[in-house]
Amino acid sequence: MSYDYDPELLPLLELLPDPGLDISDPVQSRLGFTEMIAALNAELDQSGVAVEDREIPGPEGAPAVTVRIYRPEGLAGAVPGLLHIHGGGFVIGDLESEHGACLALCRNLGIVVVSVDYRLAPENPYPAGLDDCYAALQWVSANAGELQIDSDRLGIFGQSAGGGLSAATALLARDRDGPALCFQYLGIPELDDRLETVSMRDFVDTPMWHRPNAELSWDFYLGDAYRRGGDDVPAYAAPARAEDLSRLPPAYVSTMEFDPLRDEGVLYALKLMQAGVRTELHSFPGTFHGSSLFSTTEISQREAAEMFTILRRGLQLDSTQQ
Repeated sequence: MSYDYDPELLPLLELLPDPGLDISDPVQSRLGFTEMIAALNAELDQSGVAVEDREIPGPEGAPAVTVRIYRPEGLAGAVPGLLHIHGGGFVIGDLESEHGACLALCRNLGIVVVSVDYRLAPENPYPAGLDDCYAALQWVSANAGELQIDSDRLGIFGQSAGGGLSAATALLARDRDGPALCFQYLGIPELDDRLETVSMRDFVDTPMWHRPNAELSWDFYLGDAYRRGGDDVPAYAAPARAEDLSRLPPAYVSTMEFDPLRDEGVLYALKLMQAGVRTELHSFPGTFHGSSLFSTTEISQREAAEMFTILRRGLQLDSTQQ
């Protein structure tokens, strides 16, 4: 299929694997992904940010969860906090994969960021990863004072599978009377195992992410307990299935024009609005899943600038903390 990509992205497509990231062999996928991330992280500037890895209690009966804490150096008082959940189709990714992004969020916004190294599928299918994310949210809330986080300004952030896990964590927090979230940032979220939207049916050969990967991703994540598209898949696994989205924190949802996940993100944002949740939706034209990795393009720079603007508002940052 032919796609009308942003002209700035066209020459960069040659740098991507064809026909996209392959997750059919999770172990090999992780090795290749780790090598790529190591190269990207080699020149990162960590100045101005104190970084600490810590093991925290996991869900009941489960192993401890490792989190990475990012704090502005010389922090004098409490600031907003952000629970960061990495992407990777529920199958790949770790604390290193979005280390640069977390550094930038901490440094540019002057906030505390806590990144979660949740268990991955298929070795640990649903609800393992989600349980780890929720355990991390509980820990952050309970230890807000030590972390120098203002518990009234605690948000959640995720992109791709991390966006889906962020949406699900927000649902759990609401339904379990858990920690209060002031904002949820759902970037290019993976939300719906049914794979019935127009974008999911049409985009079978797009870069980085396409329908074949989506099918594998959900099969790995749901494991043997559920069948992708089955009537019994819980909304906590696939938030697009949730019937009641009321009383959730304000949200921002982003989608990419040529991303199979596009329509499920748009529809979830619409459901949030219909439920009375203050929601902003932005679909970026000419883009594809992961195109923001090409940070020199104008469209990616607009996306990044908007992300910081949105988070400043969502986390209620005043001018002295920007």
